[in-house]
Amino acid sequence: MTQYASNMAQGRVLEQHIAVFGESGSGKTVLVSSFFGAAQQPNYRSSSLFRVIAEKTSDGNRLLKNYLEMRNSGVAPAATRFDTTAYQFALKLKDGASTNAVKASGYDAARLVWHDYPGEWFEQDPSGPKEARRRVDTFRALLKSDVAIVLVDGQRILENAGSEERYLKSLLTNISNGLIALKEGVLDDGKKFVQFPRVWILALSKSDLLPDYDVFGFRDLLVAKASSEIDELRDVVAEFVEAPEALSVGEDFLCLSSARFEPGRIDVGERVGVELMLPLAATFAVERKLRWAKKLHYRGRVAEVFMGGVPKLLAAGLRLLGTKVPGPWGPIIAAIDPNALERLGALAGEKLQDVNGEALAKRDYLTAILTGFQLELEQGEQERVLLKSLR
Repeated sequence: MTQYASNMAQGRVLEQHIAVFGESGSGKTVLVSSFFGAAQQPNYRSSSLFRVIAEKTSDGNRLLKNYLEMRNSGVAPAATRFDTTAYQFALKLKDGASTNAVKASGYDAARLVWHDYPGEWFEQDPSGPKEARRRVDTFRALLKSDVAIVLVDGQRILENAGSEERYLKSLLTNISNGLIALKEGVLDDGKKFVQFPRVWILALSKSDLLPDYDVFGFRDLLVAKASSEIDELRDVVAEFVEAPEALSVGEDFLCLSSARFEPGRIDVGERVGVELMLPLAATFAVERKLRWAKKLHYRGRVAEVFMGGVPKLLAAGLRLLGTKVPGPWGPIIAAIDPNALERLGALAGEKLQDVNGEALAKRDYLTAILTGFQLELEQGEQERVLLKSLR
């Protein structure tokens, strides 16, 4: 999880990145429009502890327009071809947040950077050196992400019913080949990355078209039809990173539906998994990093990056476990008992609800938001929308 101090008048910003990959037509634009548009509606704004604000007004207007056209006119957003977009959303704490809690955390806002990588770039060769350079630069911009989501198009699965492997093998092979083509330009002198998307989630987009599939059925379909291609993608991603044992590719699965599409009507209220996008970006990788740091014996550059700047969620949990948390935030690994970190990795259920409730009572909204995200991930698992790796 990437954190850095931003010189803003209101304080520092906790920044998270997520990268979304998918072929053209897989639903990337509908997904981000559904996410942002729903966050602008009165019911969301009244119940949420934060406001979702597009930092570029033009992005916000375009995404909200897409959402309103889906809701009011049943018109899906026009396909975007070769567009490279990094949407920046500010998550501003609502008025009334505890001043002391904000001061203690060092953050009074969060930012989600949503990287939307053009699907055509995995399907077509670059038109020339300029576009090839643009592909490399765009890919470099998303290296701060911990989580990458690969969209598997439910419409294409439906169209290939009985021979789903034709589509699945093509999709995963195209992504692997696209990464291989980028490798030489992205790696400086072959030096591998410490900071790189290390959790690659396979997500079924347009899952409303396949009502018989829950996340386990989706997992089983992929393993049965394209296990070799998943393994190949994992091997290719491993070529980009230091400590490839700290890597999860095709081990986590998600069902997504940005809306329910019917002839002449789009029901934007019928959504699946979209509300998990923020929790996935903000807190999902924390537990995985704890496991990997332990496997690396809390030593080396990769472990230091994993444990440096432990987010507020971990601090809240550590306090609950009776572990002293030093400040200010920064590299903290040397000050925390690894056994406490291991116990924290199991923080869930009632204990997690206790942390969340305590934070709400104290108006410590940043802790409440992050622990609330963890509770949403738990609910996603219970509803068979999210399947997390146990490794």
